[in-house]
Amino acid sequence: MNSKIKAIVSNKKIIILIYFLFALIASVQALLGGRSSFEKDGIEHNNYNNYDIFENSFYHLVEQKDLYILYPYEHWDLFKYSPSFAALFGVFSIFPDWIGLPLWTLLNSFVLLFAIYYLPKLNSYQQGLILLIILIELLTSLQNQQSNGLMAGLFVLSFGMVEKQKYFLASLFLVTTVFIKLFGVVGFALFLFYPQKWKLALYSLTSSLILFLIPLLFIDFDQYLFLLKSYANMLSNDYSISYGFSVMGWLFTWFGLEFDKMPIVLLGVFIFLLPFVRIKEYKEYIFRILALTSILIWVVIFNHKAESPTFIIAMSGVAIWFVISEKSKINILLFSLAFIFTTLSPTDLFPKIIRDSLVIPYTLKAFPCILIWLKIIYDMITLKTNTINEKYSFAPQI
Repeated sequence: MNSKIKAIVSNKKIIILIYFLFALIASVQALLGGRSSFEKDGIEHNNYNNYDIFENSFYHLVEQKDLYILYPYEHWDLFKYSPSFAALFGVFSIFPDWIGLPLWTLLNSFVLLFAIYYLPKLNSYQQGLILLIILIELLTSLQNQQSNGLMAGLFVLSFGMVEKQKYFLASLFLVTTVFIKLFGVVGFALFLFYPQKWKLALYSLTSSLILFLIPLLFIDFDQYLFLLKSYANMLSNDYSISYGFSVMGWLFTWFGLEFDKMPIVLLGVFIFLLPFVRIKEYKEYIFRILALTSILIWVVIFNHKAESPTFIIAMSGVAIWFVISEKSKINILLFSLAFIFTTLSPTDLFPKIIRDSLVIPYTLKAFPCILIWLKIIYDMITLKTNTINEKYSFAPQI
C-alpha cells in the first residue's frame, strides 16, 4: 500500500491533473455562485467579488479614475494593489469573466505548482507531498479569487531560480511580488546568500523600473503621481484598521495587548534576521531553504491584514519545512496543529461550533504557524553541519 501511495504522490501527471481540476472547480463555483449583498444598503455583487475588483482596476486605470476609492455599484471593498498590478491585470480583463476568471485561478495554481517542482534537491515524491499538503489551503485562496497562490509561487520560484544562478528571472519574480503586495520586499533577504550581489541588485533595479513604468502605457505621468499618492494614503489609512490572523491578532485575542503594530513588526524583523549572523552557514542548502520557509511564514504572521486565504503562502513554508525536516515528535506535533487549525479550520470538515467559538476569536489559524516559524528560527540558529544528514532529508519520507 505504501509503495502505491508513493507512486501516486510521485506521479507529476496526477498532481498536475488534480491542480487543474481544483482550479477549474473553484472557477465554476464562483461563476455559478450568483450574486449576493455585501453592503448594508443591499447592493448586490458577483460571488467572485475579488476578481471584479481586479478586473475593474484595469478599466479604472485606463479611464483615468482613482484606483483607491470605493466603487460600491461595481464591487465591495477597495483595490489594494499597485497601479502596475492594475495594468498587468488587463491581460485577464480583456476576456469575458467566464474565460478570464478561470485563467486567473489557473495562473495562481500553476505558478505555485511549477515553483514547487522547480525546487532543487527535492525528489518528485517530496515535491508531490508538498503540493498535496497545501492543496486545501490553495483551494481556499482560489475560491476567494485571491493572488496569494501566485505570491507563494513567485517566492518559491525566485528561490529556485537563484539557486540555479538564473539571476535575472529570480530578481524579476521577486520584484513582481513587491508590485503585487508590498510585503514581498522581505524576500530580498534571500539574495544575501549568493555571490554576485551586484548583479542581483542590478537585475532587481532593472525589473523594478520595467514594472514601475508599465502603467505609463495607459496614463500620463501626472495621473500616475496622483495614483501613487492615493495608493500611499489608502495604505496609511488601512494600516490601523485590524490585527488580522497575525502575531498582533494573537497577542490581542489571547492577552488583550493592544498597541502600535510597528514595534511588533520590528521585533519580528529582528528575530527573523538573527540566524543571518551565521555567515558560514550560507553555503549550506538546508540553511538557505529554511530561510525561504521562514520568509513564507513571516510575511503572513506579521501582516496585520492577513486573512484565511492569505495562509497558502505560510502553509507553503510549513509544508516545505515539514517534508525536508526530521520527523521528530515536536515537528510532527507542530505540523499536525498547523494542518488542523490553519488548513482545515475554514472548511466544512471542521466543526463549525469550534471554528466560531475558538478558532476565529482566538486567532488559532495563525498560532501554529507562529510556533513553526519560531522552530525554524531555532533550527537555523542551532544548525550544525555534521548533523545535517541526520536531521534533514532530501529523500522520500513515507
